[in-house]
Amino acid sequence: MVTEQEKAMCVLWFFETKSVITTQRRFRTTYKKDPPSDNSIRRWLTQFQEPGSVLHRKGAGRPSTSQENVDRIQETFTRNPRKSTRQAALQLHMPHTTIWNVLHNRLHLNAYKVQNVQALHPNDKPRRFEFAEQILTRIEDDENYLRKWFFSDESTFHMSGKVNKHNCRIWGSENPHDYRELERDSPMVNVWRALSHTEVIGPFFFAETTINSVAYLDMLEKYAVPQMQQHQPDVIFQQDGAPPHWGMIVRDFLDENFPDRWCGRGGPIPWPPRSPDITPLDFFLWGFVKNIVYKTPVPSLDELKRRIVTAIQNVTPQMLEYTWREIEFRLDVLRATNGSHVQIH
Repeated sequence: MVTEQEKAMCVLWFFETKSVITTQRRFRTTYKKDPPSDNSIRRWLTQFQEPGSVLHRKGAGRPSTSQENVDRIQETFTRNPRKSTRQAALQLHMPHTTIWNVLHNRLHLNAYKVQNVQALHPNDKPRRFEFAEQILTRIEDDENYLRKWFFSDESTFHMSGKVNKHNCRIWGSENPHDYRELERDSPMVNVWRALSHTEVIGPFFFAETTINSVAYLDMLEKYAVPQMQQHQPDVIFQQDGAPPHWGMIVRDFLDENFPDRWCGRGGPIPWPPRSPDITPLDFFLWGFVKNIVYKTPVPSLDELKRRIVTAIQNVTPQMLEYTWREIEFRLDVLRATNGSHVQIH
């Protein structure tokens, strides 16, 4: 039995994604039960567009936002400062305008955009679509497939506040830009981290100011891989196409330790280039860490490292579980949009 609220959410999801399949997948993920049929969703959409609404009842007027809902919104953006207001509205089953009003007028939070998203090249969209189709098909065959993955990434943190990563939007009471001098030669540290749906590995701080394949392989051999294999014997390891990852010594090592089970440039599972929007460290972790690290000026490299460690320790199992649901949702968007970027509003 589908409730009226569930019908309304299906209509909202369809308007957002323009995909019945994506709507059905979001329904299954959100409500933990079989989704409605294609015909049912389209019928509710038609009802919504006709006079009246899918709820078949008169509106009760605009309710005031309770303190309980304010607390729920605050908790949501504390867990994930990079969440869009539209995502929060769908997750919390609240109007988009309510989320905005609470963030601005009750919690006094503002959105800060740090960097632009990477532009896609002409051949990127088909590769992104093929990747999403491949992974979603495997998930349909094995619902635990994505839970075998460890996603990994490096990021360079400068004392000045500059972070060499991709697009993110941070919700916070302080504007991190207020403290950024952004001098080119600011002292910096290179950080590596990996995430699974239940586990976190790192941070690992490279001694080298420039990471090459030798330094990266040394980290994998001595630090990362033993921990990943301990957590998940049949782990699927993901890395992007950064130059240190492309070295033959690295690929040979991954072939030996993850036969047919690693994802990246030149790997058995090709990773689509320029895809930070489906990488959990890009769309979640680095923005979460930045919001904590750069609240106030950073006086030293040791303090910078300490703040990064502290921020990462604040990642909870609930955040990881939600992030894994978000990965699947974003793959759905890629499939529904033929590989376009997932838009963050």
